[in-house]
Amino acid sequence: MVDMPRLLLTISGRVQGVGYRRAAQREAIRLGLKGWVRNLFDGRVSCLAEGSHEGLEAFRRWSEKGPLFSQPDEVETQWLDATGEFEEFLILR
Repeated sequence: MVDMPRLLLTISGRVQGVGYRRAAQREAIRLGLKGWVRNLFDGRVSCLAEGSHEGLEAFRRWSEKGPLFSQPDEVETQWLDATGEFEEFLILR
């Protein structure tokens, strides 16, 4: 087990069709996080990230605002134990 946290975010609001996934990937990479981001069929976006607690907390705060043209309404947050399974931060289809 890796000694770092894992953060699962589910973001609702205007978050699809506004570049949210690409912007989230850029922000995660900037913060040194690994994991993924993807659109959900119900219009929300889901992010799973691992890294330092500080980096994940900054990513959580960023996700509440998102990129230009997005309007996140709610960010569901779940803290978990990291598995260390990720090598980079990907956009999943």
